[in-house]
Amino acid sequence: MEKDSLGEVPVPDEALWGAQTQRAVDNFPVSGRPLPVAFLRALAVLKQAAARANAELGVLDPKLAEAIAEAAQEVVEGKWDAQFPVDVFQTGSGTSTNMNLNEVLSNLAIRRLGGKVGSRIPVHPNDHVNLGQSSNDMIPSAAHLSALMQIRAALLPALETLAEALEDKAKAFDHVVKLGRTHLQDATPVRLGQAFGGYASQIRHGIERIQRAALDLEELAVGGTAVGTGLNAHPDFARRVCLHAAKAAGVPLREADNHFEAQSGRDAMVSVSGALKTLACSLIKIANDVRWMASGPRAGLGEIVLKDLQPGSSIMPGKVNPVMCEVVCQVSAQVIGNDAAITVAGQAGNFELNVMIPVMVRNLLESIALMASASTLFAQRAVAGIQANEARCLELALKSDAMVTSLAPHIGYDKAAALVKESHKLGRTILELARERKILAPDVLEKALDPRRMTGPG
Repeated sequence: MEKDSLGEVPVPDEALWGAQTQRAVDNFPVSGRPLPVAFLRALAVLKQAAARANAELGVLDPKLAEAIAEAAQEVVEGKWDAQFPVDVFQTGSGTSTNMNLNEVLSNLAIRRLGGKVGSRIPVHPNDHVNLGQSSNDMIPSAAHLSALMQIRAALLPALETLAEALEDKAKAFDHVVKLGRTHLQDATPVRLGQAFGGYASQIRHGIERIQRAALDLEELAVGGTAVGTGLNAHPDFARRVCLHAAKAAGVPLREADNHFEAQSGRDAMVSVSGALKTLACSLIKIANDVRWMASGPRAGLGEIVLKDLQPGSSIMPGKVNPVMCEVVCQVSAQVIGNDAAITVAGQAGNFELNVMIPVMVRNLLESIALMASASTLFAQRAVAGIQANEARCLELALKSDAMVTSLAPHIGYDKAAALVKESHKLGRTILELARERKILAPDVLEKALDPRRMTGPG
C-alpha cells in the first residue's frame, strides 16, 4: 500500500512504480499499448542528465544524484522495460509517464542505497528525481530527443541504403531503352536507368527534407518547468542538461530559444511528420511503378523482373506477387494516417501547453520505425534483385505511337498525327510506315526514329 497526495493506493509487490503510476494504470485501460521504449529511454537519458546537472549546481546531494543516474542508465539499457505500463492514451501532458519513470528511478536508487522500495527515502520521486523539472518540459524534450535519436540511428541509414540501391540500378540499366508513359498512356522513350535515377533522387530529396526538419528537434524545452518561466529550476540547469544528454545520446542538443514556444507548440514534431509523409508519398510512387513495370509476367508490361520471394496464391499454383512493393505501400499509408493524427494533435497547444503529446510521440516514433524498416526491406529484397527484360522494353518502345514525336519537327504535327492514325488502322509500327512511305531520307529517318537518341535532348 503506497500513498500520494490523494490517499492510499495498492501497488503490486513486484512493481517498481508507485502510487501515481498505479492510478494511471487503473484510470487509462484504453489500448493496452504503453509509449514506445525509444521514448522511455530518451526520457531516462534526460533524467540522468538532470541528476548530474543538479549535482554540479549544488542543489542535489552527489550521492543521491549518482544513484539516480545509475538507475537511469539501467533503464536506458532496457533492463526495466516491463516497469512502464502506462497507456499511450493518458493525460495529455504525459505526466503519468513522467511520474512512472520518476517512481521507478526513485525505487531503483533507494535499493542501491540500501533503503526500502516504496519508502521514498532517501530518494524522493518528485523532490530529487524530478528536481528542476516538470512533465510539461521533460515530456516534450524526450519527444524531441527520442525522434532525433531514431532518425539518426535507424531512418537515415535505411534511406541511404535505399538510395544507393536505386542508384546502382540507375547505372546498371542506363543502356536499357523503354517506353515512357504519361497519364498511363504511351509517351516518348526513356532509359530504364533514367527512371531509377529519378527514384533515387526522390529518396535523396526525402533525406534532405527530414534532415532539415530534424534540426528543430535539437531544441529542448527542458528548463521551462511548468509553463515556460523556469520556476524552481536553476538558471544554468537547462544548458547543463543539454550538454550531458547530448554526450550520452550522441546527438546535438540545445536549450530552446523560447520556452513558451517549446512547451505550448509542437510544431517541430508536426514538421518532421510532414517530411515523413512526403517520403511516404515518394515510396508509394516508386513501389507502384516497380510493380507496374513487373506486372504480368505474360499478360502485363513485363519490363522488369522481381526476385521471387514467396508463393503468391493459395489457389493458383506458381503465382508470385510483388509483395515488398505492397508492404511499402501499406506502411506508407499508415505513415500518412499517423501524420493526420499528429497534425490534429499539434493544434492542441491551449495557452502554455499542448495536451496531446503522448499520441504525437507514439505516432511519430512509429512512423520513423516503419519508414526505416520498409526502406531497408525494399532495398534489400526488391530493388537489389530487379532485372531488366531488355527485349520487352525495346519491343514496347518501338511499337508505340509516341515514336512519331521525333518526326514532327521534320514533317509537321498534322502529318505526324495522320501517320499515327494510319498506323492504328493498319496495325503497323510508325517506323515501318515511315520507311514504306519514304517520308525522309533513310539516314535521316533512322536517326530520327532511333529510340536511344530520343531519350536525350535534341
